[in-house]
Amino acid sequence: MLSLVFPGQGSQYIGMGKDFSNNFPVAHKVYEEVDEELGFSLSKLIFDGRLEDLTLTQNAQPAIMATSIAILRTMENEGFDIKNSSFVAGHSLGEYTALCAVGAISLADTANLLKMRGLFMQESVPVGVGAMAAILGLDLDKVNLLLKNLNADEICEIANDNEPNQVVLSGNRLTIEKVCDEAKSLGAKRAILLPVSAPFHCSLMVPAQKNMINLISEVSLEKPTVPLVSNITAIPTQNPEEIRENLIKQITGRVRWRESIIFMHKLGVNKAYEIGPGRVLCNLIKRTVNEIEQINFSKIEDMDKLRNN
Repeated sequence: MLSLVFPGQGSQYIGMGKDFSNNFPVAHKVYEEVDEELGFSLSKLIFDGRLEDLTLTQNAQPAIMATSIAILRTMENEGFDIKNSSFVAGHSLGEYTALCAVGAISLADTANLLKMRGLFMQESVPVGVGAMAAILGLDLDKVNLLLKNLNADEICEIANDNEPNQVVLSGNRLTIEKVCDEAKSLGAKRAILLPVSAPFHCSLMVPAQKNMINLISEVSLEKPTVPLVSNITAIPTQNPEEIRENLIKQITGRVRWRESIIFMHKLGVNKAYEIGPGRVLCNLIKRTVNEIEQINFSKIEDMDKLRNN
């Protein structure tokens, strides 16, 4: 059984998807449609811009989505049928990409939702006040122990449960730094502050969540052709209203990626295609369930893998 997975923020780089856009009209059309919806040339920024501009949350989110969909459209043009996959899933913003991939949300609506999601997230917390950190070498239970004794005004929450030995924290910078120091004393191999511009997936994102409620509630959302494994529940759904509710919860809630991968494997998934820039999700899957074969589609030469799989 095959699952398709779509990457989240941090996978972006200048030039991603350019080889697809230059060689496949279906890919070029994706970028054109996104540019038109957003009212500026996001594709020019992606292909030839400055990394610091692309990394801005309101640009990075639709950019990664557009690149993933451009690659998927190319794969479909080469004969791949998305209905041959049993599940789709995406990491954070990748969940929106997954929904676009399976026809639940239109490309134009997905681009607009992600632009506004990124903008609202960035505006929720002043730059420098929030932070995120990856704790490497401690499992979820041990990280939970670290958080038990925090004061009420100290915000540090689990943002991503990525794999058995990688948990990402989000919250106030001073609290995050304090917990990172304590993590090392508990045996963490590393505790690394992440180069992000806002503390995603924690209660500091409540203002963004409130701003997104109307946009998500009003967007046209169809039943996906393939079940989506939700970040919030780590179980599959094809119910549009349930998906809508989970997208709202996801802004402040935990990305349960490790659980999602384990769940899909238990249901028979033995192969995963990561579609989009990089191979972050392939690496997380490998460290969670090595029995799942991981194949990434990120560059034009990766299209050869379609014929061999």
